[in-house]
Amino acid sequence: MLDKSYANTAVAVADIRSGASIAVGGFGLSGNPTELINALLDAGIGDLSIVSNNCGTDGKGLGVLLAARRISRITASYVGENKEFERQYLRGELEVELTPQGTLAEKLRAGGSGIPAFFTRTGVGTLVADGGLPQKYADDGSVLKASEAKEVRTIDFAGERQQYVLEHSIVTDYALVHAALGDTHGNLVFNKAARQFSVPAAMAGRICIAQVEELVPAGELDPAQVHLPGVFVHRIVEVGKQHPKPIERRTTRGSQQQ
Repeated sequence: MLDKSYANTAVAVADIRSGASIAVGGFGLSGNPTELINALLDAGIGDLSIVSNNCGTDGKGLGVLLAARRISRITASYVGENKEFERQYLRGELEVELTPQGTLAEKLRAGGSGIPAFFTRTGVGTLVADGGLPQKYADDGSVLKASEAKEVRTIDFAGERQQYVLEHSIVTDYALVHAALGDTHGNLVFNKAARQFSVPAAMAGRICIAQVEELVPAGELDPAQVHLPGVFVHRIVEVGKQHPKPIERRTTRGSQQQ
């Protein structure tokens, strides 16, 4: 289907069922597909396995799904700024797989590129490679499930013989991303830092759903300015430029008198 536009977010996520795995774009709250996340909340979908850089904040971004107990497992690289996340994790209500940030981005990108696994220096000599990171706690605070050890191999690369850890790529059932601009064929343009995890997350989803602030007819975008080609995007819905764009913390400085 060349025209990938959908009437609204509810229709765009209508076939997502409880138990699905979803890659979600965003860095902190920047670039969060908030309208698609709210559509999942309204649909009552639960038992979700989320892959994202983080899990929003309390009551914002993915935090709304977390507060409603819709997320059962998350793979992330940063879990600060969210007290409910901490509570659920330490109480054994949430399974968490912590992954180095660059490794997580590459796991998503590689999955979307058809690469099943790759070797990296990141994590060698740590619990990331050796195993033992708590992934789920029991009610009494003991570790119910810990990460397993990964394959470590010595490889000659660029004239150096060093150890590398094997990381498996990620492919999810769906991906949700936010872009500033898109066309009806699914080509996307992101705004500045909102580009970050959105591109690899979109690539990793078997079905990628994008919300955009502005939707234009196919052919209006300059191909040289497209950050993500439409081949990776299956559904696109316009949410307008006025949708909420929360930030974690607002810091201001008063004017200084000379």
